[in-house]
Amino acid sequence: MYLLVFYIWQLPVLAVGACPALCSCTFGNMGLAELRLVQCSDPGISAVPVNVPANTTKLRLEKTSITTVPRAAFYNLSELRFLWLTYNSVTSIHPSSFVNLKTLRELRLDGNLLTSFPWEGLRDTPLLQTLGLHNNRLSSLPAHAALFLPNITYLDLSSNRLTILPAELLDLWFPLPGQRSGPLQRRILGLHDNPWLCDCQISMVMSLSMSLGSSVVLMDRMVTCSRSLGQSRVLLTQVEPNRCMRPSVQPAATRVNSPLGSNVILRCDATGYPTPTLTWLKTSAYPDCCQQHESVEELPRDLASFLQESPRVGVRWSIISLNGLTYKDAGEYRCQARNMAGISEALIQLKVVGITRLSRFPKKTPTAQLTSSKYKKPNQTVIKIPLGKDSQTPRSTKTQTAPDLTNKVYPGGEDVQDTK
Repeated sequence: MYLLVFYIWQLPVLAVGACPALCSCTFGNMGLAELRLVQCSDPGISAVPVNVPANTTKLRLEKTSITTVPRAAFYNLSELRFLWLTYNSVTSIHPSSFVNLKTLRELRLDGNLLTSFPWEGLRDTPLLQTLGLHNNRLSSLPAHAALFLPNITYLDLSSNRLTILPAELLDLWFPLPGQRSGPLQRRILGLHDNPWLCDCQISMVMSLSMSLGSSVVLMDRMVTCSRSLGQSRVLLTQVEPNRCMRPSVQPAATRVNSPLGSNVILRCDATGYPTPTLTWLKTSAYPDCCQQHESVEELPRDLASFLQESPRVGVRWSIISLNGLTYKDAGEYRCQARNMAGISEALIQLKVVGITRLSRFPKKTPTAQLTSSKYKKPNQTVIKIPLGKDSQTPRSTKTQTAPDLTNKVYPGGEDVQDTK
């Protein structure tokens, strides 16, 4: 009994003792079971603490000397919802730093020295909605960043060194009407205080964000840009940047007939500004008589196996390779080109030609022997009449029935020939 009372009395003491050094921990009424906040703000902290209590829901590492965030730095904090690493000296973050943070909702890295960010690491935080990268040294945004930001509703990229926004991010923030999946999602973006180039992308962001019913709200509309790097910046609203150009698509061929079992390549070229991206869709099957023997496929469907390249700004081409054609490959293919200025497409009809069965040629009749017989079948041959004495042309020609000079076999089995 006394031991049990002593153990219960010691619970808050043990909880306080579990708090990392140079940090403060906030506990609830039930001690360790209600631990919620851990805050570490001492300049003497140079590494991410490893003994943070497992039931922490909010961790704040602020104004420390931490320079790197190692791999699986918060692996034991599966209940963490808020992670603040603000105003430290962080220069690098391992791509697997956020593994096992399945419940994380908010990640703030403001006021550090980051020149790049591991966007692929966000796949370990499926519930993340807030990402703060204000006041770092980011100079570029990779195109693949858009793959890991579909659920982000608050993104602060202000006060960095960004110059260009990739078209993939613009497609994510301002989807075309035919590209939306699910309800419209509102986003808050911080893009101000960056040395943007006065180009089509940043101009379109500004105009679309100010349109009625826009899905994007800018934290600050005082966005500046410059004609080239190093030049003085002016408000984007005071310049007329390069205009976006709707893509134009040109297929290599609009109709393709290819034999069954052969290989075929479909190609299309697109131009536009910003440089358009290309996708392929099969929209319908070809109404071929022999296709009824093939399994029915669900159409339209996206085609993932294709190649595309951009030899220069504003130009992109793409090919799709179909090997060992079957009747199921026949149909209509659409090459779609899109950028933030619009979408265009080209139609290519592919017909798979089967092998037709040829009729048998008639067998050649062997040359008849010039022997007479009274038991022969009639056969026609042309007999020419000799020329006359005073004429250069034949007197007449006529078709005459000639006897079949082959042997006749009677039912009795005897082979009878004329012996005359």
